[in-house]
Amino acid sequence: MSDHFRGLPGDWLEHVPDAMLIVDGEGKIEAANPRAERLFGYMPRELPGQSFDLLMPVQFGAKEGEERGEFCAAAGEGVFVAGIRKDGTEFAAEISWSALGGSDDGSATVAIRDITERNGAAAQLVEKMTELRHSNEALEQFAHVASHDLQEPLRMVASYTQLLSKRYRGKLDSDADEFIAYAVDGTRRMKRLIEDLLLYSRAGRGSPPFRIFRSEAALQEALTNLRTAIEESQALVTYDALPTVVAADSQVVQVFQNLVGNAIKYRGEATPQIHVSARTTEEEWIFSVADNGIGIEPRFYERVFEIFQRLHGRGEYEGTGIGLAICKRILQQQGGRIWVESESGKGSVFHFALPVR
Repeated sequence: MSDHFRGLPGDWLEHVPDAMLIVDGEGKIEAANPRAERLFGYMPRELPGQSFDLLMPVQFGAKEGEERGEFCAAAGEGVFVAGIRKDGTEFAAEISWSALGGSDDGSATVAIRDITERNGAAAQLVEKMTELRHSNEALEQFAHVASHDLQEPLRMVASYTQLLSKRYRGKLDSDADEFIAYAVDGTRRMKRLIEDLLLYSRAGRGSPPFRIFRSEAALQEALTNLRTAIEESQALVTYDALPTVVAADSQVVQVFQNLVGNAIKYRGEATPQIHVSARTTEEEWIFSVADNGIGIEPRFYERVFEIFQRLHGRGEYEGTGIGLAICKRILQQQGGRIWVESESGKGSVFHFALPVR
């Protein structure tokens, strides 16, 4: 072994966790640990004296010693190559090529890992993600078609039940009036449910155009849409200076509208007070919508963002429990997120984040 290996423990290669070779400036293998011998299928002490090109001829066959090091350095810490065993079979390998300290003849240490299993796992992950994407697309298409096609027959049922209610109220017995009222209420709730399902399916379809816009303008548009609810509840909505962001502006309007609308809907006995603010990190703009409403128990923090999940009976608050699910779906599509901090009876703060682009 060359002079530059002197002073090192004689069995130092034995304790290296990877397959390890020492290659001189001419590309000859000077030493190999047992892991390297097993990996390439050689007997003990059979590799020293062999050319390194024998193990990886495709990538290194036309390169001199210094070129090999430059080739690996240009690719970063590891280079992905095809290794060749003694029996001629190939395997996916990652090598790291490092100049040997104290050497001026181009000698290097070469660490080699078999990444066949890693590549297989990555391929399986890609396959599963592709299957999941196709499944989600099919579900979105189904929800869109189903909710759209259900509206026409429901409209007919609603029209006739309302006609029955107007024409025969008070002319039949009390039970008939009650049954008709149930039918009218049922069709009304079914119509709202279908409309919300259609909104949910649309929230996840396609890639909305991103543009630069003032988030304050998006909030103001949402407040304009909520003007009637704000006036009826006498809600006080305030906000700080809000930033310019890059996102799908119409969808940000929808997020603000859902969050402020919920703050008004789920109010307590006091006049609703809602405040919108924003702060930034290196990676995100984080918006906060704080209210003084009825609050949410911590055990329901995740549930409120699931589709059709309601924490209250239909007689207490209107709605289908889909607004926050739409917000979550919109923000996920834009690379953002949403979460809540709250305490029952003490108001809530809904936060949502958009990437800084």
